[in-house]
Formats: sequence, C-alpha cells, structure tokens
Amino acid sequence: MANDKALTDRMYGYLAEDEDARVCKDIPEAACNDQPQAFMAHIFALTLTKLGDSLVSARLVLPWMLSTLGAPAVFISALVPLRESLALLPQLFIAQRLRERPVRKWFWVAGSIGQALALAGMLIAVLSLRGAALGWAVVSLLAVFSLARGVCSVTVKDVEGKTVSKSRRGRLSGIAAAAAGLLSVLTALVIIFSPTLLGEQLNNGNATLFVALLAFAIMLWTSAALIYAQVPEVAGATEGGGNAIVEALKSVRLLWTDKQFGQFVLTRSLLVSSAFAIPYVVVMIQRSGESSLTNLGGMMLASGLAGLMAGRFWGKWSDRASHHVMAAAALMAVLVMAIALALFVYADNWLLLQPVAALLIFTAAVAHHGARVGRKTYLVDMATQETRAQFTAVSNTVIGLVLLLGILLGVLDTYFGVEAVMLVLIALGLTAAARAMRLPAVE
Repeated sequence: MANDKALTDRMYGYLAEDEDARVCKDIPEAACNDQPQAFMAHIFALTLTKLGDSLVSARLVLPWMLSTLGAPAVFISALVPLRESLALLPQLFIAQRLRERPVRKWFWVAGSIGQALALAGMLIAVLSLRGAALGWAVVSLLAVFSLARGVCSVTVKDVEGKTVSKSRRGRLSGIAAAAAGLLSVLTALVIIFSPTLLGEQLNNGNATLFVALLAFAIMLWTSAALIYAQVPEVAGATEGGGNAIVEALKSVRLLWTDKQFGQFVLTRSLLVSSAFAIPYVVVMIQRSGESSLTNLGGMMLASGLAGLMAGRFWGKWSDRASHHVMAAAALMAVLVMAIALALFVYADNWLLLQPVAALLIFTAAVAHHGARVGRKTYLVDMATQETRAQFTAVSNTVIGLVLLLGILLGVLDTYFGVEAVMLVLIALGLTAAARAMRLPAVE
C-alpha cells in the first residue's frame, strides 16, 4: 500500500510539472493530502472514457456502422443531435439530485456503468438485427447512453472541483485527452493495417469490426467505473436541494443574475461552431469526389493524432488563461473552415489530395479539442464549490438546446448548399473568439 502511494505521488509530481506539486487552491483542506490519488484516478478514468468515445463516435463510427449494416439514412442523421443534446439537456434536473448527496462520485460510477450497459445492448443488436430494426435499436440505446453520459458530465466537474487544485485542472483534461489520443491512434492503425479479409467482411456487411469496437468500449467504461470509485472525495455542501423542477427553474436565473456566468454561456454557445466544423469539412471532402481519407481508419487516425498532440498543450495553456484558449480554438476552427470552403468553391480537386484533406481534418480536430478543454477549465475555475454543479448543469442545458438547433444546419444545406452552412459557422466562430477575449480571467 505504501509503495502504491509512493508511485502515485511520483506520477502526480511528474505530470503536475511543478515544484510545488502539493499546491491546494480552491479545494477543501481535507482533500489536500489525497490530491495525487484523486488526480491520477481522474486521469485514468477519463482516458478510458475518452478512448471509448472515439471507438463509438456518433460523428464517425456509429454512422459508418449503420450505413454498412443497411440502416436507413434517417437514423444516421439523428445520431449526432441525439448524442449531444440528450447528454446535456437533463443536467439541470440531475444537478439538484447531485446536491443532495455529500459524496457525489457514485453518480459518475453509475453513469459509466449505464453507458456500458447501453453499449452492450448495441452489441446484441448488431449481432441480431439489420436494416430499420437495427436503426431503431441503436438510436434508442444511444438515447440511454447519452442520458447516462449526462450524469457523468455534471458529476465530474463537481468532484474534480472538490479534489483537484485550481491550477491542475486544465492539465488533467489535457493529459487525459493526449493519452486517449495516443490509444486512438494505435486503434486506428490496427484498423488501417488489418488483413484484407477484414475489409472484405466490411464490404459484405459483416459486423466483425463493429462488434470488436463495441466490446472493447464496454470494457473501457466498466474499468473506468471501477477506477473512479477510488477517487478520495470529501463530503461537500448539500444546500440548494429540493424539488428538481422548481430548483432547475431557479437555477436558470443565473444566466442573467450572474453576469460573468451569462457571458460565458453565450460564448460557449457560439463555440459550437468548432464542433460542427469537422463533419462539414468531411462533407465537402466527400462531395468533391472519392477520397481514401474518408475511410473509417483514416478518419479515426486524424482525430486521434489531434488529441495526442494538442491535448496537453491546450491543458497547460488553459491553466494560465482558459479564455484565451477558447478564443484561439475558435479562430483556428474559422481558419480551417475558410480554407476548406475556398478550396471547395474554387479548387475542389485539392480536397481529394490526401495530405490536404488530412491536414484540414487534423486541424479542425485540434481546434475542437482546444474549445472543449478551454471552456471546461474556465467553468470549473469560475465556479465555487457551492455553485459548480448548478453552473455546469445550466450551461450544459443551454448548449443542449443550441445543439438541437444544429439540425437546422441540415435544412440550410438542403436548400442553400454547404457553402451557406460554412459561412454561418465562420461567422459564429469569429463572434465566439471576440467574446472569449472579453471574458475576465479566472485563473
């Protein structure tokens, strides 16, 4: 036991990259000595779930799976809005239940197990169903998965805020993203260099690869739950509980009663442009003609490399100025979209060149990682132990509604083309960057 604690302390000291590795800012005094264990447990658990996200991505893997196995396109178009919005919208109500419990890590453990069970259902569906029946099953189970993910999302920020120092949180997110990126790269390389037989199986509608990905993801979320149960969380405040709906409506008032929080939520809403950048850049590449980059392994490789190379950089910068990270990420996404749009309109054959397409997708993924790390760190640092769960829930609920509005981008694309969609996203990105720079520093 003593050796395990010594190893944990050494790993924490190395990853914290600071002579004063025991610094304790904005966490209870009782949690100070346990910070190394909490830091490492968060890193391991988040790394596993971030890797799982790449293996069952609603932007990439699940659409590929449904298309390969014959599900109608209507189910494919519903995946991203369903995945993103249902993980966010219920969080206002979850937050009130969370505040009633002095120790909250078990919400995250339960949410992680719930996600594993939903994926187990998908695995059974892939083995036994095809066509529309498979589409209904996957969409329904994705709804369960997303709701369980929402429980984890609102919990992790609260627990992290109680157990990890204010000057370490961005670093934690960045390291987890980089580690998951490395593992995603290795997984993508396995897929790319798999035997020809696997490719033939996929072309024939065989579910072998998807069964393997789902089984691996189930194992990752189950392991993450076991690891997160080891987080040494001290009891927290329980004030503010009560009827979930009443308290949720009261919490919404924070958007206009707390000016700084309201400005942050507006900025984060505009930052969703970076989330839509990747799929619409891919759309332009696909509409320009056949491109080898758009295969499953290549897309996973580009995204994994982005997380591997950018996660720690964004994390360390976020600990110094997370609002600057949000602005930089927004501008990077704008630059990628502007270049992709110019090529699509004036020289679409360039988008078929694998190095060009790879660089665009990689850079868009880097920007998205920056936006996520920056806004998460800003929110956790801006809030207090008493307001963190509420701030997270209100913010995520608003963003869930904004993401649902993203369905309108599909309508815009249908009637005016992808060019109009990109112009709207570029305008939103520029506005997000400007507003992020005006946010006060919270570090």
